[in-house]
Amino acid sequence: MKALITSGGKGTRLRPITHTQNKHLIPIANKPILHYAIEAVVEAGIREIGIVYNADSDAVPRAIGNGEKWGVRITYIPQEAPLGLAHVVKIAQDFIQDEPFIFYLGDNMVVGGVKRFIERFQSDGCNCHLTLAKVKDPSRFGVPELKGNRIVRIEEKPRHPKSQFAVAGIYIYDATIFEAVNNIQPSARGELEISDAHQYLLDKGYKITYSEITGWWKDTGKPNDLLEANRLVLENLTEYNEGEVDAKSYLAGKVILQKGARIVNSHIRGPVIIGENTLIEDSYIGPFTSIYHDCEIKNSEVEFSIIMDHCRIIDVGIRIESSILGSEVEILKAQGKPRNHRFILGAQSYLEIV
Repeated sequence: MKALITSGGKGTRLRPITHTQNKHLIPIANKPILHYAIEAVVEAGIREIGIVYNADSDAVPRAIGNGEKWGVRITYIPQEAPLGLAHVVKIAQDFIQDEPFIFYLGDNMVVGGVKRFIERFQSDGCNCHLTLAKVKDPSRFGVPELKGNRIVRIEEKPRHPKSQFAVAGIYIYDATIFEAVNNIQPSARGELEISDAHQYLLDKGYKITYSEITGWWKDTGKPNDLLEANRLVLENLTEYNEGEVDAKSYLAGKVILQKGARIVNSHIRGPVIIGENTLIEDSYIGPFTSIYHDCEIKNSEVEFSIIMDHCRIIDVGIRIESSILGSEVEILKAQGKPRNHRFILGAQSYLEIV
């Protein structure tokens, strides 16, 4: 079995972060989102991975490499334009050939891995195995209509969903999926919809089965989704300390210090992860915060936030909360009365608090 992972698209719902950063490389608990997808399929025993990426940028191939880090072989498949998930499958046919494969949307995260879904696909003897998750707003996703234990219809982003389930971004196929993607027509928005490919399989009598995701699953398409995924991952990390903490600092809860991290006269309340060569001085870092590598935070407070690499937060008189800061952001205190603010800042931003 092979794996096909997406890393393309424009990430418009995560702007301004994605003006300068591929959304699949945004760190969650100090690890790029795409790493979680790769690790999930590797843990399931897969050793050949295809990654579809935007043809106009080599950011993903440069960041991920040839797969040696994970003991796998990675093949990169360029996509010239975002023409739909079924189009992603279509252009990967030469890579997949006739093998069964797992199709994993690289901005999705799921607890517990994917091996159980692959085993279910194999035991069911089906052509397609889908993963379903109960969500509050299924109209954002492909939605299955169920009769008993059978899927009878799938609609893409329906106005009036027939169930509370979303088709999650983890699919397993045999080669019949290529018949589907080569026969469906573009939707009204000009894309080859994966829901239409699934409906084609149903209409032709191919066997589709499903598993319900009973733990957490996140589609990290919006800022709040990133923050929630960060919270969930931090809750499940194993604590370790490769940094330095001085005698005046106080650490409570699960605090992970990566190599070269320094905590000086500060209060850290976990779960928190502090990246390599990051300095926290005279500051408070609250729960569910990830601070990436080479950052500097002095005389400031941060909680429930994602801070990317090379950021500086100096003498800020308000608590930064529920925020996402892109790479190389600087936030400094200017003169004036402090107020509460929420920040979603792109890379190389410069902000003064007034």
